Amino acid sequence: MKISAPQIVTKDLNVWIGKKHILKNINIEIPEKKITAIIGPSGCGKTTLLKCFNRLIDLTDNVRVKGKVIVDKENIFDPHIDVIDLPNIRKKMGLLSQKPYPLPMSIYDNVAYGPKIHGKSNKEDLNKKVKHYLESAGLWNEVKDRLKDPATSLSIGQQQRLCLARGLAVEPEVILCDEPTSALDPNATRKIEKLIMKLKKDYTIILVTHTLRQAKKIADYAGFIYFGELIEQGPAGEVLVKPKEKLTMEYIEGEFD
Repeated sequence: MKISAPQIVTKDLNVWIGKKHILKNINIEIPEKKITAIIGPSGCGKTTLLKCFNRLIDLTDNVRVKGKVIVDKENIFDPHIDVIDLPNIRKKMGLLSQKPYPLPMSIYDNVAYGPKIHGKSNKEDLNKKVKHYLESAGLWNEVKDRLKDPATSLSIGQQQRLCLARGLAVEPEVILCDEPTSALDPNATRKIEKLIMKLKKDYTIILVTHTLRQAKKIADYAGFIYFGELIEQGPAGEVLVKPKEKLTMEYIEGEFD
């Protein structure tokens, strides 16, 4: 499969939290409008890498970052970037966490929240946006008659799709998925996977997952991280099926997890 040009590139990315060296000289390319799966055992640095892409790593206590994360040809860790520019950097990145965290407000207001804080106030426009992004998240038909209900009244699978709609409503370029189905039942998991596959037409998607079946099913590109080091990256059909590195093969075959 032909892999598109990278939208995100890291160059010699290192991250320390306190004295612990979490990421070690990570050089990875994330292709545009493809699904990139980041795999590896628990505690290997996958989520830390994800947080570097939108600089949420800055919120971690006692963290130190060295190296480059280039998004759309701009190094977002350039020392000349002012902290007031961070919202614009983060606006490019939608985030889907392990567990859904709907805002303590109605279903409608969860989706309208992002556009409102970015200056959108016209009611008709907001209504169109809310419908559009709930449709994009595969949720509109299930909630269109209960938009004023609390978001917490939804099932956990619906809440996760609502959080996806909320993230899409700020019009990001990239969707960061941190094990987005780990708390969901098989049916809800399938719905999220189908959505992710559909959304890659318009978004670059980075998926951190412990589930090799999921990575093999939906990923176009893959990277294997082992205790802070990027062991291998490439088309998913190679890395997840016929990897070049012995360590990757051992992980794929379940010799450790």
